Amino acid sequence: MNTSEQPGEPGGAARPAASDLGDMTPSSPVGRLAATVDRLSREVRAAQAEAEGRALIELAKGVLVARLGCGPAQAARQLAELAEQSQATPLQFAVDVINQAARDRMSEVTDAFLAATAAVRTADQDEGAVGAGAADAAENGEAVAGSAAVRLRAAESGALAANDTQAVADALLEQALRPLGAVAVAIWAAGYDGSLTLVGSAGFPPAEAARWRYVPPDVATVARRGLTERAGQWYASLAETGLPSVGRHQYPDGGRVAVPAGTGGRIHGVLEIAWAAPLAPQPPQVVRQVEALAELCAHTLESYTPSGSGLEPRVMPDAVELMDLADGLHDPALVLVPHLDASGHLADFRIQHVNKRFLDPAGRPRAVVGGALLLEAYPMAAGDSELFRNVERVYATGEPFRARHMNLTALVDQVPLSAVADISVSRHGNAVLLIWRIEDETARLASLLQHAQRLGRIGGFEENLLTGEITWNGQLFDLYGRPQTSAPVPLEELAAHAHPDDAVAIGRFLRTLLHHRRPASAAFRLRRPDGVTRHVRVVAEPVLDTDDRLLLVRGACQDISAQHWTEVALAATRDQLAHTEQQAIERARLTLQLQHAIMPPAQAPLRVPELQVAVRYRPAETEQLVGGDWYDAVVLPSGLVLLCVGDVAGHGIEAATSMVVLRNALRGLAVTGAGPGQLLSWLNIVAHHLTGGVTATAVCGLYDPARYTLRWARAGHLPPVLVRGPGAEPLPLVRGILLGAAAEAAYEEAEVQLAGGDTLLMYTDGLIERRDRPVEEALTQLLSTVRPTPNTLDQHLDRLLTYSRSDTDDDTCLVGIRVG
Repeated sequence: MNTSEQPGEPGGAARPAASDLGDMTPSSPVGRLAATVDRLSREVRAAQAEAEGRALIELAKGVLVARLGCGPAQAARQLAELAEQSQATPLQFAVDVINQAARDRMSEVTDAFLAATAAVRTADQDEGAVGAGAADAAENGEAVAGSAAVRLRAAESGALAANDTQAVADALLEQALRPLGAVAVAIWAAGYDGSLTLVGSAGFPPAEAARWRYVPPDVATVARRGLTERAGQWYASLAETGLPSVGRHQYPDGGRVAVPAGTGGRIHGVLEIAWAAPLAPQPPQVVRQVEALAELCAHTLESYTPSGSGLEPRVMPDAVELMDLADGLHDPALVLVPHLDASGHLADFRIQHVNKRFLDPAGRPRAVVGGALLLEAYPMAAGDSELFRNVERVYATGEPFRARHMNLTALVDQVPLSAVADISVSRHGNAVLLIWRIEDETARLASLLQHAQRLGRIGGFEENLLTGEITWNGQLFDLYGRPQTSAPVPLEELAAHAHPDDAVAIGRFLRTLLHHRRPASAAFRLRRPDGVTRHVRVVAEPVLDTDDRLLLVRGACQDISAQHWTEVALAATRDQLAHTEQQAIERARLTLQLQHAIMPPAQAPLRVPELQVAVRYRPAETEQLVGGDWYDAVVLPSGLVLLCVGDVAGHGIEAATSMVVLRNALRGLAVTGAGPGQLLSWLNIVAHHLTGGVTATAVCGLYDPARYTLRWARAGHLPPVLVRGPGAEPLPLVRGILLGAAAEAAYEEAEVQLAGGDTLLMYTDGLIERRDRPVEEALTQLLSTVRPTPNTLDQHLDRLLTYSRSDTDDDTCLVGIRVG
């Protein structure tokens, strides 16, 4: 008969396939056989549950015997009656009795489940879930909490009854972790050197567990992250950690948890749990359940004994052997043992032993420090420095700690005393070795002085004038370029080692120091035996005896060569800057003269009947006053008035040179009598062929005073603006590309009829352009600025320049005419 494994049966029990059973009625032989199999399966599951909970029931009986003062038989009857009254199974009621009696971590986890169930029930009632639905929710919640308590107590019983860590791993996975969806578990033992040994696993293939049997120190894994962080590490998937771990090929995308397993402040290992699928954020009850299971593993790991394969952690000496080790050290050392509080948590460390070389920062005898608690002897170590936290971490993880120049603080009679020391902390068995070397203040200051002399290139000397004894330090020998085995140079021979031109300065220094007996200083050039010349500054003072006689001279020499050459370079830079400034002033003067030659500051007035003409020019760069913008207003022999503005690309003298060519060319072409369109066409040929490919924009107009008309054309330029009465509008655009863009180009003309009082403005884009807005918006702003019209045309143009909002730092040309 074929069978198929049904997912709802424990252990994957085989049931007959539906396609092969045929008639399944109770009266048929096959139906009777299926009913028998189902009944026997239920009996087997009940027997397994009874066997798993027998230890818990017996423990509950013992609690009742102690509390009620009755015998075992009466306690069994009481347990059954109370379970029936509470509508719970004997196993669930036994777990409740154990939780109430123990009040340990397991009972706390169960209480968390009950609290969560009550919160869910309250929320359901608040939302109006009344009647049978709310009752079912409450019953389901209590059933979940009860099953969780049974699982935890069953797992605890199995773990404590197991004789090895492998059995503990099996018990944890089957009893407590599979209901949470976990598929595998690993128990790691931490070595004193930071290594990890896989001492128990369940759910992982045997070959995979064998590959991960030992992890050397400093290898980053998920388990080591839980060990070093000393807190539970919960990851949605193993892939997101970027860390390798056992089972990474079987469950690459599954969730992973690493929780340190520790008791009494010491971490003995890590409990690692694997899920097959990504792990969602877990509620606090589940987190506390996993932490309680890790604490179970810690009790097992605490008594774990390596098999002696050479890969497991070695057994380290106890505190007695460590005391002998500390006495053999040449550095001050303390032997610390953990001090636990009433609840079994690490509260402090007791100073078990102080070696003979130990020096207390507060100067107390070793007998006072030895035997005291660490925080009693050094109470500020818990706050002002990291000493206690590092000792605690080393004891918990077994990883040694080293630090240089750590501040140690002691508190004696409410007076804080500080010292600087090199620290070494390591764990050996169940004890901690703390080594510190307090720096001697005198030696530290001497070292500081030596470093200051070396960095400042300062050498000291002292010369006894009575005995002739001279003392130099090493820096002074290096400054003179002489070996330290050679004889120092007396002050009277100083001039012989200096540049001849500095003899006067050295003589003045010696007279002040030796004859007048006053402190003196001098700067000179020292010539060393290796041919190198150094710039040196010497400072010295005399020392007199009680009879006011000159006894000795002491002082210092400093190498100031770098400072000297810096001053020389600075002086040269100042000279170069002054020369550059003079060139800039001369260039500005020449450009100003060129500007005045091209476009004089005062434009000669045009004598045209019933017509006012005014022009303005504002250069962009104050250092180069000549730009690429240009204008022109001139009366032609024909009686017409030529009006034009233009803008050559660029600034400075180069742009001005091209502008002069175009401006003069247009003046010469205008006498031919051609119209503005033809003039721009010819000017385009000039720009393209005769100026080296310069590009420019322009507006050209011919005003007829007799007819009051203006014929005009444009080459890529903004159109003129006509101000008539209260309004202002730009003239309609005519076609025309910018000058120099093509070898030949035609330009369209237009004619506008002017009347008395009309004002026409021609301008370059420097008047209106802004970086933060388009040209159209800037032109609209100009149209609002030109209204109303002032009394005179000059005032009108000055007002436009004053209120211009341009910010592009471009040249500006402005030509205006007013009829009447």
